[in-house]
Amino acid sequence: MGMVWVAEQGYPLRREVALKIIKPGMDSGEVIARFEAERQALAIMNHPNIATVLDAGTTENGRPYFVMELVQGVPITEYCDEKRLGPRERLELLVPVCRAIQHAHQKGIIHRDIKPSNVLVSSSDGQPTPKVIDFGIAKATGPSLTDSKVTRFGAVLGTLEYMSPEQAETGEADIDTRTDIYSLGVMMYELLTGRTPLDWGESRQAGYLDFLRRIREEEPAAPSTRLAKSPETLAEVAARRGTDPAKLSKLLRGELDWIVMKALEKDRTRRYETANGLSRDIERYLHGEPVEASLASTTYRVGKFAKKHRLLLATAAGFLALLISGSVVTTREAIRARRAEQSAVNGRNRVMAAEKAVRLERDRAMLAEVATRRERDNAMLQMHRADTEAATARAVTEFMRKDLLGGQASADNQSRPGQKPDPDLKVRTALDRAAARIEGAFKDRPLVEASIRQTIGSAYTDLGLYEEARPQFEQALKLRLSNKPSDDPETLNAKEALARALARLSRF
Repeated sequence: MGMVWVAEQGYPLRREVALKIIKPGMDSGEVIARFEAERQALAIMNHPNIATVLDAGTTENGRPYFVMELVQGVPITEYCDEKRLGPRERLELLVPVCRAIQHAHQKGIIHRDIKPSNVLVSSSDGQPTPKVIDFGIAKATGPSLTDSKVTRFGAVLGTLEYMSPEQAETGEADIDTRTDIYSLGVMMYELLTGRTPLDWGESRQAGYLDFLRRIREEEPAAPSTRLAKSPETLAEVAARRGTDPAKLSKLLRGELDWIVMKALEKDRTRRYETANGLSRDIERYLHGEPVEASLASTTYRVGKFAKKHRLLLATAAGFLALLISGSVVTTREAIRARRAEQSAVNGRNRVMAAEKAVRLERDRAMLAEVATRRERDNAMLQMHRADTEAATARAVTEFMRKDLLGGQASADNQSRPGQKPDPDLKVRTALDRAAARIEGAFKDRPLVEASIRQTIGSAYTDLGLYEEARPQFEQALKLRLSNKPSDDPETLNAKEALARALARLSRF
């Protein structure tokens, strides 16, 4: 309905622009209304990937026009083929296109004619920038863009290969934003495979209405399946994408198939809800994250395939039954072999357990023998200690009987006649003599000497003679430390006795 010219704007800026004007002879009310709708649609949008409206007006002879930024680009498919971009780079270029369409939807505009020639790519500083153009058959989701009724009831608008099933339904009035999702899916299909899901060129003889029926009813093959069916096409497509045919087919199989086929669902309730939903799934794939393309759609397609190919599936089921029966026999024999092997393993384990039990009994016997020897050694040690303590006690008793008591008897004989004996003086004299006589008497028995000195010191302490008791305790402690550990009970007793004597002397 319009012509686009390269023009020069002189005011307020001097620059090249694109000038779109209605073709001569097409200035009917309906065409003018549609032209005005496109102008208003572009005017309310502001997105870096949508061509910007700069001005609008009417010529001297009444033909409306509007001025847009000049996009010096080529259709997105041509650009990708010329640059031999790989599938990854092509998908990266499609993401901003999805976002631009999402922006249009948010402004209440449905494009209805998304196709490669309406997505131009230009390079800026070496970076490709896609721009969405031509909102000539756009539809408003809210209030009309113009007062005139733009779409005639029963009119089919759009480009056949990129048209959604609901758009191909003659008289369909409730077109919504998901029709653009379908068209984006077709363009993604073409970017990956070099072909659209349905080819109008192959259906020209059948006619226009038959192709509309195919759009509504025929399920397209998945991208990887489409390429696999034509090795010559696969080689050509792979060369334009700078990759190996086998690698390309493997790359498309799986997640990319799922994303494309979800966007191309005949039932629009099964498509992506928004253009952003499609772009996010593409980005998840590019980032190596799980995609949200529902496996339910795969199940849905399998169900439809089963309904269409009952005979084929029945034959396959027969072969599957034979395969299962063979697998059952093989599995049963494998189980038997496994049980025999397990029995052998169990027997070996029982032998190993018995050997282990024998080793444990032997170890217990050895431990019992060691414990018996230890108890015997402890008993001998206790007997030795008892003998030593008894010998010490006898030596102490003998010394005290001969030297201490004998010394006291001599002191009694030397008392002056007629004077009462002093008991304390006699005991002290006996202790002094015993202390003097012990020196050097037990050179070969230091612990006996220590016991005697501790006994003499204790006797001095009982008389209150702490200064005389102190050297006896000190010498006894020295002898014990030289012959016994510092934490031996008798050594500790000697330390305590000396400490008490020093405390009495206030020598803290």
